[in-house]
Amino acid sequence: MFGFFESEETKRLKSHISNLGALAKVDGHLDPTEMKFIIAIGQKHGMKPDEVRELLSSIDTKAPQLPTNDSERFDQIYDLVEMMLADGIVDESEMDFCINMAAKLGFKKSIVGVLVRKISMGVKDGLSRDNIKRDTQAFLDY
Repeated sequence: MFGFFESEETKRLKSHISNLGALAKVDGHLDPTEMKFIIAIGQKHGMKPDEVRELLSSIDTKAPQLPTNDSERFDQIYDLVEMMLADGIVDESEMDFCINMAAKLGFKKSIVGVLVRKISMGVKDGLSRDNIKRDTQAFLDY
């Protein structure tokens, strides 16, 4: 209702949640594990579960607001990859979505596939976000 008065931070958070929702729905359904993950991210940033659900119900009509700096870009693609892995099944369309989103977030097209796979392997290996970020910065040229 008061979207006009939202802070830039709130707009970025809602855009990020919308991006996660789009990934969750790309395989045709929203898995309960994926929904729980998206709600947890929203709550971590001060959103109520109902606010997250309402936002996800209208993601088709909203254009995403892309991050403006390298750290936010990495955090968004990291969360998207983590989301892809949340249900334990990596669908080809989810992998493609992550790769496409990485390109849309401003990463060079020549490295987006490697970036998504490096993050995916790091998450599966139990590495921290900061460790994965450091490891990927060696070959990223934002």
